[in-house]
Amino acid sequence: MIILNGGSSSGKSGIVRCLQSVLPDPWLAFGCDAFVDALPAAMQEAEQGIEIAADGTVSVGATFRALEAAWTEGIVTMARAGARIIVDDVFLGGAASQQRWRKALGDVPVLWVGVRCDSAVAAGREIARGDRARGMAAAQADSVHRGVTYDIEVDTTRTESLECARIIASHAG
Repeated sequence: MIILNGGSSSGKSGIVRCLQSVLPDPWLAFGCDAFVDALPAAMQEAEQGIEIAADGTVSVGATFRALEAAWTEGIVTMARAGARIIVDDVFLGGAASQQRWRKALGDVPVLWVGVRCDSAVAAGREIARGDRARGMAAAQADSVHRGVTYDIEVDTTRTESLECARIIASHAG
């Protein structure tokens, strides 16, 4: 498995698409955005689900965490069954989020990748995307990395997704 962690609009999704094209074998991609999109509408913007404030801060409730744990276990089960998996995640809890993955992974080999981007650049991307609450990118740019340990880090501030993917692929053994 390869797990990418970075704030909103840091460039993770672009890197994942490039990784799928440069890695020699087929790799399945799963992202936290797809997980959030899969939630029932009632859980989006709900206390027990996920709430995105006007300033871009994100909070999640107990029901969200329970469903996230099931999603994580499902992905790990596919990896145990032999699928090569790339995960695009946002560690809202920093080190605690990584610890949840570590617990689920057990002995599954993983390459931990930090995806960094200058908060002003990420904020510009956020505006261009038009599908994120303003402020989310700046709020997450540093906080998602607090206490997290990586095998490799890339910075998309001035480096294109394809080059970042090549760097990651060279470590994906």
